[in-house]
Amino acid sequence: MLDEPERFVDHAYETGEGPLYHPDEDRLYWVDIPNGHMYRYDFETDEREQCYSGPSVGGFTIQADGSLLLFKENGSITIWNDGHEKTVIPEIPEERGSRFNDVIAGPNGRVFCGTMPPDGRLYRLDPDGSLTLLISDLAVSNGLGFSPDNTRVYFAETEAETIWSFEYDADSGTLSDREPFVSTVGDAGFPDGLTVDAEGYVWSARWNGGCVVRHHPDDGRVVDRFSLPARKVSCITFGGPNYEHAYVTTATAGNDRSVEGKGAGAVFRFTPDVSGVPEFRSRIEPNS
Repeated sequence: MLDEPERFVDHAYETGEGPLYHPDEDRLYWVDIPNGHMYRYDFETDEREQCYSGPSVGGFTIQADGSLLLFKENGSITIWNDGHEKTVIPEIPEERGSRFNDVIAGPNGRVFCGTMPPDGRLYRLDPDGSLTLLISDLAVSNGLGFSPDNTRVYFAETEAETIWSFEYDADSGTLSDREPFVSTVGDAGFPDGLTVDAEGYVWSARWNGGCVVRHHPDDGRVVDRFSLPARKVSCITFGGPNYEHAYVTTATAGNDRSVEGKGAGAVFRFTPDVSGVPEFRSRIEPNS
């Protein structure tokens, strides 16, 4: 039985999101979406700092060269390297007034990236900077993950209370045969960010559920549930040199901790009995 997860960073972020471990730097990055801030924690120096302030970042990936690919408001995508930015896509006209929400790099350097309602969409961004619309009319596009053999993609559609499963062709980047993997109707909370561990099990953060849930890859059944002292659990990732720790972001959503729970908005850490795996790197070229 796990002890209560520790408050790794005890700060009341409005919407802490997108934790991602950067192995080159031995740092953990995450964002506070509404406030347009990005933060990082340096494991060597034991220091936390705000490293970005600007248009809201709804998700990001690590590029092959170690820079970050930021997915922002209005469909803007930039390459960020310690404050220096290059534009990939200045905006997507259909996303004006919206923003990206959760993204993931896949094999061969592509990125799958979703956007918020009222017309939520899922796109694929290819290394040459071209963008392909894959799905529209989504009820909050959210967490994404790949099976260990890269033949399946998991995708959370939050307000549909569903984690979907797709067949995936890594050579072409094609998603097909969409089917429900998990329905959270009647369960605790809505499916938010997710990750896949080294054994292929899917970990789902539960917004308004105060927990992360581990699902069996064969049939989606719940095999473990880890409670957190915050209601709005937004995302989970694995990190550390051996990817042995789980890092979990949470949110206050502008409310007091007396409403959202002890430690709401903090970044939590716990150590499960399974490790994670490194995330794929994006390989997107900036506009010339």
